[in-house]
Amino acid sequence: MDLRIMGFDSPLFSTLQHMLDVSEEADKSFNAPTRTYVRDAKAMASTPADVKEYPNSYAFIVDMPGLKSGDIKVQVEDGNVLLISGERKREEEKEGVKYVRMEKRVGKFMRKIVLPENANTDAISAVYQDGVLTVTVNKLPPPEPKKPKTIEVKIA
Repeated sequence: MDLRIMGFDSPLFSTLQHMLDVSEEADKSFNAPTRTYVRDAKAMASTPADVKEYPNSYAFIVDMPGLKSGDIKVQVEDGNVLLISGERKREEEKEGVKYVRMEKRVGKFMRKIVLPENANTDAISAVYQDGVLTVTVNKLPPPEPKKPKTIEVKIA
């Protein structure tokens, strides 16, 4: 919006116009999310996970039908964030065959889960069977209660 076109050509209005122009440019460059962020946010939103707690472990269950185990990556980031990621690739088209409808999701998938404090990140296993990934994270044993310390009383 140009205030000068509307008959407002005083110094005050031209300063306001300049401020509006600068703020619009700043909004476009600083507030816009990056492509990577948008892609990762979509991947996380479309990767649901169930979480179960057992007496000695946690289980994170993610449906991933049609993938090979080599397409899935399980990592621990920052010491306590479980990252499950991978990519489902589109099937190669065969000559004479065309898709009438494509509803299966293709592309990157990802899920980040902050692990509880008692999660043992050194004891994690992942099993992929029948299109379901189960990541098991063992719990750390509870800390032993501190025993009272007896101090010998000496005669002075």
